[in-house]
Amino acid sequence: MEDPADVLGQNPQALAQILNSQQQMLDWQEDWLQHSLASFKMPKMTKDDDPEVYIEAFEWHALMTRLDKRYWASQLGALVVGKAQAAYRVLSRDDAQDYEHVKEAILYRLEIKP
Repeated sequence: MEDPADVLGQNPQALAQILNSQQQMLDWQEDWLQHSLASFKMPKMTKDDDPEVYIEAFEWHALMTRLDKRYWASQLGALVVGKAQAAYRVLSRDDAQDYEHVKEAILYRLEIKP
């Protein structure tokens, strides 16, 4: 069996594609860190906040700061407290990445009908 390094050395195009893909991933991660989370600053929910109003404010702020929707679920999950946090924490990994599912689970747990 050939050593993968030898195979790549014999195929410079494949090596160039791999390096290009890795660079694109690094560029994307850097862009995400600089633009998405760096500009998204919102106070944590308090026990005195109206959860429905807080979620509406979260959505508005996420839109205004152009937070990529892929990160809405994890950001909301990190900001909610009490029963809302408990609702988020019991979700499966897949469900916890789906913003609409997270929002629905929180509102359901708090007995709020959207």
